[in-house]
Parts: sequence; C-alpha cells; structure tokens
Amino acid sequence: MNPPPDGKRRRFWPIADVGKEPTAASLGRSSPPERTWASVLFRGIGERPGVLVELIVLLLWFLLFTRLDAAVGKDLAAANANALALQSTEHTLHIAIERSANDWLAGNPVLSQLAVYLYRLYYAVIAGTLLWVFIRHADVYRKVRRTMIAMMVLVLPIYWAVPMSPPRSALPGAVDIVARYDILDQASRHNWTNPSHYTAMPSMHVGWSLWCAYAVWSALRGAHPRLALLSWLFPLLMVATVLATGNHYVLDIVGSITLLAVSIGAASLWGRLAARRRHARSRQLAHT
Repeated sequence: MNPPPDGKRRRFWPIADVGKEPTAASLGRSSPPERTWASVLFRGIGERPGVLVELIVLLLWFLLFTRLDAAVGKDLAAANANALALQSTEHTLHIAIERSANDWLAGNPVLSQLAVYLYRLYYAVIAGTLLWVFIRHADVYRKVRRTMIAMMVLVLPIYWAVPMSPPRSALPGAVDIVARYDILDQASRHNWTNPSHYTAMPSMHVGWSLWCAYAVWSALRGAHPRLALLSWLFPLLMVATVLATGNHYVLDIVGSITLLAVSIGAASLWGRLAARRRHARSRQLAHT
C-alpha cells in the first residue's frame, strides 16, 4: 500500500469505533476537568484558585493593610530619635551614603524625574507581576501570594515598634526629590501614596520590588534561568532610587532583604501546614 500523498501516517480506529468521533480517552489521554464559569470564578481550576474569590480577598486584605499601615508610626519624636541612632550606626559602619547620593541626583533633573516615575508607578509592576503569575504560572502562585501576605503581616509590628523618619526629613540639607518632581501632584497632600506616618524601616518600595523579582524568578528559574536572573535588576534599580531620592537609608534596604527572607520561610511553613490539612481531609473523606 502506497503512503498518503501528504507524507502523513493515517490512524486506523478499531472496527467497533467506526462512525464514532474520537475522544480524549480513545487517543490515550485523560479528559481534562470540566471548566465552567462557576468553577473558574469561585472554586478554581487545578492549582489556580477561583478568580473572583481571589480578587475579593486580596482587595479586602490590601485595604485592611493600608488602614493598619496608616495607623502606625505616628510618634515623630521617636521617629527622629530612631533616625539619629540609625545614622550613627551607618557612620560607624562607613555606609552612610544617602546624603551624597541625594546631592548627586538633585543635580540631575532628568534622572530625578525618571526616579520619581519609578518611585510612584511601581505599584503597577506589583499588580502586573501578581496577575502574570496567576494566569501563566499557577504552580507557584500560591507560594508567592503567601509570601506577599506574610510580608504585610510581619512589617506592621516593625512599623509600630520602630518608627523611622526618612533621610529627606532627618538629614540636614537633604532634598525631597519626589516632592520636587511629583508626577501625581500630591506632595502637599497626605494619602496612601504620600503618608503622614514615619515608616522608613524597612523600605517597602524595595521590599515589594524584591517580591516581584522573587515571584518572576520562582516562575522562570526552571525553564528560563538566565531570564529569571534578570528580574533581580528591578530591586537593584529601586535601591538606587530610594537612596538617592532621600526616602530610605542603607540599613532600611538590609531590613527589606531580611523581611523577604523571613516571609519566604513563613510562606513555606504555611504551605506545608495547608498541604497537611488537605491530606488529612482527603484521608478522612476516603474513609467515610
């Protein structure tokens, strides 16, 4: 018998299946789980949680975090005292570079405006990273989401216990770059992007940029390890930005790195406990 003219091999079906449409089972593959709008929105598919439930929970948690964040770090006297103590430590360690970095950036208007754009609009990067991992990398979504929540929970007691004035207000002669070139025209108003509280330690601008890099690295390190490493350029750029704009100290950056590391550990423990509960629940259902 001559092969088909297109060079492709024909698949022959058993006689009993003649006239029937081939199914996933007949092709040797298991049928995918049925996807309905209810399952996608509320129950989720596979490792990906329900879209609507996840959106509502994250939004409510974010609003709660911003309210709690705005309620801490109100003691100006303590914040200034802590800032002086931190500056003394940095001088002892010879890492007090905030004022020189601020002077350099203040003399470069174009770079100052670019720095303000990054400082103000990095929230879009956080949201985009979370959405991208949710859609494209469901296998790591729960891990990075737990890490994000752990960072929020762990940073609030620090802000309450150790209020800290930023260099722009604690260092004599420092220039508030963000106020000078504020793209949102909000330098004179107090809101969630320009708070009236003193929470410089640790820097959450650096903390969230580290989280973004960690999320991208977790998603890509298996298939694209070199591309995954590039994600860490974002927090490096944010470190330079917060130091030069007069918003954070070098030791604030160290605090951000520590916060991420502890949060990763907390999220890992959280995941193991959740897996143990699911396993115990499935065994209980199997015995009933």
